[in-house]
Amino acid sequence: MHAQRDVEPAADIEAPPTPRRARNFHVRYRHSALSTGQRERWDRLWPELGGDAMPDRREPLDLRRWFGRDAPVVLEIGCGAGTSTAAMAQAEPDLDVIAVEIYERGLAQLLSAIDRDQLTNIRMLRGDGLDVLEHLLTPSSLIGVRVFFPDPWPKARHHKRRLLQPATMALIADRLQPGGVLHAATDHAGYAEQIAESGDGEPGLRRVPPGSDLPISVERPTTKYEAKGRNAGSAINEFVWQRPR
Repeated sequence: MHAQRDVEPAADIEAPPTPRRARNFHVRYRHSALSTGQRERWDRLWPELGGDAMPDRREPLDLRRWFGRDAPVVLEIGCGAGTSTAAMAQAEPDLDVIAVEIYERGLAQLLSAIDRDQLTNIRMLRGDGLDVLEHLLTPSSLIGVRVFFPDPWPKARHHKRRLLQPATMALIADRLQPGGVLHAATDHAGYAEQIAESGDGEPGLRRVPPGSDLPISVERPTTKYEAKGRNAGSAINEFVWQRPR
């Protein structure tokens, strides 16, 4: 459905440096105040569809076994309540999606959408997306990475906590297959500048012009969070890079 665009031949991508980033949360998995229905759904579906990305977990995921098929895999880091995740997965049933989120409440909302719409191509990990990239995924294992509206950490002393920095871009490029896509969006102007600089400075990625043919869709639904930002006058900055073939 999505044709690969012609890109320059890829240079060899060296093993990326391990990103060093202060954690923006403490890894403590407590039960959130879920509704009775959400808790019932969690207890029923989470053992099959979810898992914890603990910092000390080192064994890569067996993606074919987890999804029960061999299909291209997209990683979404910070799926929130899963509004975009569910809609995009439903529109692309030929792709498998791993949604990563810190908070149980957001994952429970995504589980509700999965159960309601009978989606079979989504799996979930609770934890830090950087841990997932570093330890649970192997080189060239992903057709896409999506990072929509990551925490901007606006104070200068907290910028080291931002996810999309040069070392993380190198790690993402390594985990993408040749032709794979990184799609990011932010409504924070300062973070947008940093994301653009980090992505454009990564030799394993090439900026993609609008309208290019890609192996995954870069059309995403507008969430309530995004609509609220637009109404407040925030500009949405969208970025698409591709690992050269």
